Formats: sequence, structure tokens, C-alpha cells
Amino acid sequence: MRGNLVTILIVCLLSVFLCDLTIARHATTTAPTPEEGEYIVGVGMADVTGPAADVNMMGYANPAQVTGGIHLRIYSRAFIFAHKDTPKKRAVFVNLECGMQGQGVTLQVLKNLKSKFGDLYNDQNVAISGTHTHSTPAGFLNYVLYDITSLGYVKETFNALVSGITTSIVKADASMQRANIYVSQKDLYNSSINRSPSSYEANPAEERARYKHNVDTRMTLLRIVHADTEEPMAMLNWFAVHGTSMNNTNHLISSDNKGYAAQQVESHFNKNQNGEPFVAAFAQSHLGDVSPNTNGAKCIDTGKPCERNSSTCGGKNEKCIAFGPGEDMFESTKIIGTYQRDLAMELWSNPKPKQVTGPISFIHQYVDMTNVTVHYNSTFSGKTCKPSMGYSFAAGTTDGPGAFDFTQGTTSANEFWNIVRNLIMKPSQELIDCQAPKPILLATGETTFPYAWSPSIVDTMILKVGQVVIIPVPGEFTTMSGRRLINTVKQVLSPSVEENQETEDDHYVIAGLSNTYSDYITTYEEYQVQRYEAASTIYGPHTLQAYLEQYEKLAKHLKKGPTLPKGPTPPDLLPDQLTFLPPVVYDGVPLFTNFGDVVKDVESTPYTVGQDVVTVTFRAGNPRNNLRTGDTYLSVERKDDSTGKFVEVFTDAHWSTRFIWERTSTVLGHSEVTIRWEPELHDAQKAVFRIRYYGDYKKLTGGIVTFEGVSSEFTVVKPSPIDVWPQSEDNLSKGHGQNILA
Repeated sequence: MRGNLVTILIVCLLSVFLCDLTIARHATTTAPTPEEGEYIVGVGMADVTGPAADVNMMGYANPAQVTGGIHLRIYSRAFIFAHKDTPKKRAVFVNLECGMQGQGVTLQVLKNLKSKFGDLYNDQNVAISGTHTHSTPAGFLNYVLYDITSLGYVKETFNALVSGITTSIVKADASMQRANIYVSQKDLYNSSINRSPSSYEANPAEERARYKHNVDTRMTLLRIVHADTEEPMAMLNWFAVHGTSMNNTNHLISSDNKGYAAQQVESHFNKNQNGEPFVAAFAQSHLGDVSPNTNGAKCIDTGKPCERNSSTCGGKNEKCIAFGPGEDMFESTKIIGTYQRDLAMELWSNPKPKQVTGPISFIHQYVDMTNVTVHYNSTFSGKTCKPSMGYSFAAGTTDGPGAFDFTQGTTSANEFWNIVRNLIMKPSQELIDCQAPKPILLATGETTFPYAWSPSIVDTMILKVGQVVIIPVPGEFTTMSGRRLINTVKQVLSPSVEENQETEDDHYVIAGLSNTYSDYITTYEEYQVQRYEAASTIYGPHTLQAYLEQYEKLAKHLKKGPTLPKGPTPPDLLPDQLTFLPPVVYDGVPLFTNFGDVVKDVESTPYTVGQDVVTVTFRAGNPRNNLRTGDTYLSVERKDDSTGKFVEVFTDAHWSTRFIWERTSTVLGHSEVTIRWEPELHDAQKAVFRIRYYGDYKKLTGGIVTFEGVSSEFTVVKPSPIDVWPQSEDNLSKGHGQNILA
């Protein structure tokens, strides 16, 4: 959702003109002998957290939404699958806690893998899928359109992603061992709504009648266990919902609802883990029109529902915003994450899961999406277009509205905005005709200065692990687009199964935002409505049909061969990247103070669990001086009663902590860090803690100096029984679902 980047373009252009984006453990089954393990599986996890200060976040493209701390660190989780009979034929799936996967990042990761493993891992068998959180640093997508609000390329973001993804795959390769895989599916009803229902309703009535809901509610989960013991190894699941529980006022890096779910599951399984850590990935699917803000969109000035098709209030899109289910974005993130976590654990505990069997296979091809001729039937055909963004793109969505007078559902042009558009690039008549009925706001496919604005060549791919079919796609498919794609692939690989029916043996999932990001993909019918998703379908009205025909071809060749040619080579734009993000010049502190000094200390009176929040503020350096990848900016330390020594118990990767950085003087380079902790205490009535801050400041001469700060000691106590509300079933489950990890 990058409607707001139009604000930047327009302001800049007009300026120049005037002056000249309770857990159930795994079900016990008969433990097979080691040689019975069907697969060889490796899992690995690595930190990919980028700069926690000064960098615009990728997703909403709100120029004011720049990073200023950490809510949850973000990670890359890699899974490598091989069959016991063909151990060198491997499929790699990476779940990346990021807005999406960029083509340039993918190309660099593949280069790294080639240098280490030769041809074992390559573009044919590596899928990297983004979770679509909207609260991570931008500047890594290499195409101009996506990097406008980040002031161009951000090297720290790009390198953190490339390094972390590569490391997670290397770890997975090193951990490969015999495993069994089980698959389960179930619906999750309370975690998503369709944010463009009028668009969905443009699809044929008979097609809509095949489905109960206007979003896909199905979660598909792989339970991966050690072959010899059936002990937990890893979890991988797919569920379609946007990573927009954290809204566009947030400044803390966050993995959003899916990241919370993953952290909770991993924390549970790793409590008593002696060997390799358990890895849990909550992956993305066809989420294009799916929002986690389940209270729906309302007018913030009146509280009434927004106008349905334009998503406006009194003609203004800025007033139409979706919220919920929580009281604030943090609670909403936790609630939607909890729902996903609980269903995932229920599926993990399924006493009768389907065991996955069969070979590993994969197929991949690059496609130039700007000139594909498609055939719907014998009388109706069409052609894809060079990329363009429509007017409704600038309106944003109800998860994050845009600006000016743009509204969703716009199918006619405005003379003033066309003049502004033409200052950037006037679209050709051929492009206007091809993209109709989309009124073009940005002709990104015909704009090449200083380099390409949108991708032309994208990845298409299918991975098959036994009867589990993973369909990585290079963008955000809407609900009905995803259903059509699954049905297309299913009709080739499982031809006896009816279109909208689940198969007994084969399980199909779409892995969204994989390898390349090319915006949205709506159905032909949804495209005519021109809400945000359609205006962001960059290759025109026939985009989906082009993908359906391409993936049908992939499925046929995957099933019967022969192999396909690789297709056109995507460009490596890394050497062309420009950046206008100012560097950290220097850090300073007021006279007679030091970096790490406590500005505001903790309270001397005890903090009560569940009632109080601990905060402490330090004199700080800019977090961009050291990303502390795989490390932490903070440590909550508990005093050991027997030794008197302090031991780290929580870091900036934990839900209960927040690391908040704020600049207090740009000229003098002053800044402060506030560390916030919601106390946890499980094994005692009270305990003594302190909070440590790890920082780095930049000297005027350019050197980086590491320092630390530490709070005073403080006491945390459990609430007395009289302070605790009655633990009724209603109180425990209201708004959160059943807490099966308690």
C-alpha cells in the first residue's frame, strides 16, 4: 500500500514547477525407525533486522513513518526439503519477516549460495516469501517506485536481508536430518475480513456461490518431526491475512501478527530444547484484499460506516480507516497473532494428520509480464501491458489511507492530476488503451530515469513436497485470483478433483510475495471496479489470465516434463542504485553528561506483574551506528538469589519489551532511548531486576564507540490474590480466543 508516495512526488514536482510505501503437545504416534524417515529436512533461522532509526518503513509509504526503535526483531526462517531416495534434489522455502521479497535481494542471495554450494541451490529451487509486515525498514527493492519514500536505496536494509536470508539457508543445510512430515488443514474464521467487498462482488455470482466466504479462511500446516523419535523439529503454515495490525503511525520495527505467533510457538517448544532450536514459520498466502482489522472500516469523525465502494467519508478517503479487534494496534497484533498461534497448535496436535509421502520436485521460469498474449476462450483474448499505477493506488486502502482527493473506485482521469503526472512521464496512447479502464497516474513501465521504476521480468515457480504443492507468486493475489490460480494448477496435477473441492491426498497453498515483488493481481472483473488492488495491478486487466496460463504450463511440465527454458534474465540493478538518505554525521550528549547515562530511572517502589510497566530512559547514540544483528540493544536482567549475579532473561526480540529511540536535537546530535518492559514473573512471588542498554555513538571524526547504560535495581512482585480479577472463562477468552499456550 504505497498511495502516500504520490504525496512526495506531487510536492516535489509542484515545487520544482513553481520555482522552475494449555498447549497440547504433538500427538503421540508410533515412532518409526531411522530408516523409515521419508524425508531429509533442514531448518535454520537468522536475524534480518535492519536500521532501527531514520529509515522509512516499507508498506504504507507514509513519509512520516520512519523507524525509531524495535517492537519485535524480524527473522528469516529457512526450510530445506529432500527425499531420502534423492538427497541432492532439494527444495528451499524461506519465510521472510519483511514487507515482501525484492528481486535484487533474491539475486544476491542466489549469488551467495552459488559461491558456497555450487549449483545445489539456485533460482530453480529456492523460494523466498515475505510475510508482508508493514513495519520493517524500506530501501531494498531496487526499483524506483518502491524506494521513493525511503529516499532511495538503503544499504543497511539490503545487506541485513541478504546476509540473514543466506545465513538461515546455510544453517538449514548444516542441520539436515531424517524427518517425517505431516499435513493438516482447518479454517480460521475470526482473523480476517475482505477490505474490498464491492470489488470481490464483481466476480461472477456462480463463481462466488462455490465459496462460503469472501476471504480464504483455510490454514494449512506442516508438522515436521525427527524420524527416529517423532520429537518436534519445525512447523510451517500458510494463512492469508495482511501484516497491517500495526498501523501507519507505528515507528517500531515489528513482525506484526504473524511474527508474534511465530515467537510464541518457538518460545513454547524451545523451553526445554537441548538440540537444534525449534523453528516456526507463519507464512503468507493470497492476501491481496484481506485485512486483519476485523472491526472494519469506519469514519473516524462520525463512527459511521464508510461509503462502500470509494471507502470515503464525506468524499475524503483519509477519514475512512479500519481498526480492531483490539483497543490499540499492539493489542490487535497480539489478538490476530494469538488466533493464528492457537489454530496452528491445534493442527500440530491433530491425532490423525495426513503423512506426507512422495518425491521432491520443482519448476521455475522467468517471464516478461509486459507483453503476454492471453486467451480466455476461442472468441476472447487480450494482452498484458507495461506497468502502470492507477489513480486509486494513490487513495491507499482502509488499512492505510492515502492523501489529496484520490478515492478508490476511480475509473476516470482528472485534468489537473494528468498535468502533474505528465511532468514525470506522459503515458503513451498505447499504454492508456492497454491499461483501460484504469486511469494512469504513474506510467512506471515507460519511466526509466534514473533506472527502472517497476519490474518487467518476474519469477514463476511451483515446489512440490510429496502431495503438498507450494505455489510461490511474485505479488499479492486477491482472494478470488488466488482461488483461480490454485484451481488451475490443481486441474493439471489432480485432474479428477472438482474445482473448489479440497483433495484427500493433495494440498495446495499459495506462497505470496515470493522472489520478486510486482504489486497486486486482481481478477479481470475486479480490475473493472478499480479499487486500490486493481489500480495496483500493474500489468493491466489481463494480468491474472497471463499468470493462470503460465502456471498451467509450469504444472504440465512439472508433471510430465520436459524442463522449460529459464526465460529472460532479470536485470541486476544493484550497481545503479541511488541513495539520498543522509548518513549519521555524529552523536552528542549535553555538557557534563555521558552516553549511557540514565535520564529517567526506574521507580523505587515495586512493580506488579500485569498492572505496571517498567520504563527507563538513557542518553543514546543512533542505532544505525550498529544494527546489532543477532544481538540486542537491551537486556532485562534478573538477580540470582543464590549468587547475587544478574542474568539476562529478555532482549529486544521479546514481545514484553520495547526499544524506543528518539532524536532530541538534530543540530547537536542528541538522542535518547527509552526501554519499556511489561514485567513477567513465573517462578517466584518476587524478584529483583535491572535493565541494561547497549549502544554505539559516532564521533565527529567518524569512529564508532560502544557503550552501555544500566538502570537501578528494582523489584517485581506478583499481584496479591485480592488484586486479581476472577478467572472466568469469559475473561480469559474475550477477544483473544482460547489461550492454549498458558
